[in-house]
Amino acid sequence: MNRPALSFSIDGDFALDSLPRTPHWPPVQPLEANRHAASSDIHWQRFAVAYDYPVAFTREIFSLDNALLADVISRREPCKTHRCLVYVDSGVAATWPDLNRRIEAYFTAHANRLTLLAAPITVPGGESVKANLDTIDDVLEGIRRYGVDRHAYLIVIGGGAVLDALGLAAAMGHRGVRLIRLPTTVLSQNDSGVGVKNAVNFKGYKNFIGTFAPPWAVLNDFDFLSTLSRRDRLAGISEAIKVALIRDGEFFNWLEANADSLAEFDPRTEEVMVRRSAELHMQQIGRGGDPFEQGSSRPLDYGHWAAHKLEALTHHGIGHGEAVAIGIALDARYSVLTGLLPAGAEWRIVWLLKRLGLPVFHSQLMELGDDGDLAVMAGLKEFQQHLGGELTITLLAALGRGHDVHEIDETTMTAAIDWLREEANRDAAA
Repeated sequence: MNRPALSFSIDGDFALDSLPRTPHWPPVQPLEANRHAASSDIHWQRFAVAYDYPVAFTREIFSLDNALLADVISRREPCKTHRCLVYVDSGVAATWPDLNRRIEAYFTAHANRLTLLAAPITVPGGESVKANLDTIDDVLEGIRRYGVDRHAYLIVIGGGAVLDALGLAAAMGHRGVRLIRLPTTVLSQNDSGVGVKNAVNFKGYKNFIGTFAPPWAVLNDFDFLSTLSRRDRLAGISEAIKVALIRDGEFFNWLEANADSLAEFDPRTEEVMVRRSAELHMQQIGRGGDPFEQGSSRPLDYGHWAAHKLEALTHHGIGHGEAVAIGIALDARYSVLTGLLPAGAEWRIVWLLKRLGLPVFHSQLMELGDDGDLAVMAGLKEFQQHLGGELTITLLAALGRGHDVHEIDETTMTAAIDWLREEANRDAAA
């Protein structure tokens, strides 16, 4: 069985150096007020922490003869019976009413390697799970009650919001229990589910409470996509377009060429899109040099500064994928207006989004804040505050090549918004 894995290293080899004087610190001078200062020295501790985890794609993951889940759980300790606690997104539970039975049958069939600590537990799905910290408390209580320790497994089945929230609980319990993600949406299979971030919202601030905590494994079952609403299934493609625009022009060309098949949910085309998008996200995280976002650049958040603010302004009346589609179109037009992106490229992006039934404008973009300025522009400050450091926004220098800038001209961005509004009005009049 092929098991594609993501791995990266934080630092160099293990080393503990005693360095009384280093280029990073000024010489320690004796101080009359501190008689101990003369004998002070500085010890630098350095060690590497290498992470790796499989990201696999399959169908019928709970079929009794599909050993993927059991193999992944047992990969380091094949002779042990592993204890597992399973949580299921309420939306998934509603559309897959026999899922709990199938999970229990799977654990029975693989009882020599797996033990189910309790019947699968249902948790709220959608953005509400990230806004209500009670769910985190409930999951932590479940970890305590059922004895989930650092050698047991929390298996989470659901969309990106549920994976985010319960991933945070897994990272908190015992300072980190083993987490297995089973993403069930296009957006979570091709983007967020394969990453290393977990978070919930706090007092209206998106992803304010969170961690960087790589999972034990990510297992994508394409069958879950078949029961998504058309709206949600299409919205997830926006993240594939995003990563194509900043990292792979050929993939963007492929998305253009296959737009009709994607809009009709051709299974083979959808699988290729999800796989390639996931691969590009993995490459950025594993090889981009900053997996835990210690710097100021976040290329995978192209189009997201406006998207996050638009979600808030609409009180999540617009979904994340749809908001990202609008943010992509907005920053593409801005890239053209500032001379970064050749004129005409934004038309190709807008055409692709429209062909897939994704929005490129929302009236909330025109809302004014208390200061009389466009309310969406406050998203720039919030975006910067979330990461810290200098403002860094990824724009486009070509279809397939991102480019970071450190300031945004509000007049030019307003012109870009006006252009999107004209596009929307033209469509409405047609």
